Amino acid sequence: TFTAGGSSNKAPLSKSLLLVPSAISILLTLLFQHYQKFFAYNLQAIKEDFQIWRLVCGRAICLDLKDTFCSSLLIYNFRIFERRYGSRKFSSFLLGAWMLSALFDLLLVEITQYVFGITISSLPSGFLGPVFALFVPFYCSIPRVQVTQVLGHFSITNKTLVYILGLQLLTSGSYIWILALSGLISGICYNSSILKVHRILCVPSWVAKLFSWTLEPIFSSAEPTSEVRVGMGATVDIQRQQRMELLDRQIMMSQVAQMRRQRQQQGGMINWNRLFPPLRHRQNANYQDHRPSDQDTPPPTEVSEEQVARLMEMGFSRGDALEALRASNNDLNVATNFLLQH
Repeated sequence: TFTAGGSSNKAPLSKSLLLVPSAISILLTLLFQHYQKFFAYNLQAIKEDFQIWRLVCGRAICLDLKDTFCSSLLIYNFRIFERRYGSRKFSSFLLGAWMLSALFDLLLVEITQYVFGITISSLPSGFLGPVFALFVPFYCSIPRVQVTQVLGHFSITNKTLVYILGLQLLTSGSYIWILALSGLISGICYNSSILKVHRILCVPSWVAKLFSWTLEPIFSSAEPTSEVRVGMGATVDIQRQQRMELLDRQIMMSQVAQMRRQRQQQGGMINWNRLFPPLRHRQNANYQDHRPSDQDTPPPTEVSEEQVARLMEMGFSRGDALEALRASNNDLNVATNFLLQH
């Protein structure tokens, strides 16, 4: 919900941002072209005619269907943050990035005119600043897992497609780089622990409750009937189950299959079982009988709780995450690859 952490089967804000602006953009393009002027991001009208309302209308709906398509796909991929942090924190990030990017848009336009002598009277319309701002937490908090390699040198990871979509959106217009740069700066400022912007630009609790009563019944998916609805945060296992959904598991399994096929084709595979003890058979009696004695066991490696949390968000148990990180010497990518293969 908007007031709690949110569940894995619900992302009402992401779905509303995916459906409503896209529908309005299509209607404006196909049926109501004469209303497009009200959604133009006209900087000249803002500065000279003081049409401040254009900072809202011009930065909400895309007038280019290519931008609509790319931004919708990116919002669909970034919905993981709403499931991870909850709808209220997710909406607070979008609100803060949206407001900050408006300021940076105007600032970058003035800098461009002062340095290069280029006068920019309008920018591409749409909810683009916050979309580019989401690349900051995507880069910082989503682990990179290699899926395959192209020509033996170029790695394809689980994040490559998202970056390609962002590059496509970046090259769709002449001045969209200004929106991208202002969005990235806004995301960095909002995520900064020094500036504390997230404490100032946040969605009030009463607004979150209001939208949870209105948007959530419309845009939320039905929860699986086999699951018991419980309060968020009761146990670590419950949090992990609430943050995952079936689609993420299917993507993860496809990555496992691709990595196995890749190693079979390469030959001379690394025998992970020789490097790490089998995690999935810790409770097996034979394995317990052959455990090394306490005198031969080296002291356990100190594990970063942040990396443990990242692995648990991907669906692994805390015990498996701890052992994988200790065995890989706190290398998150090695630990993730190993857990995916076993």
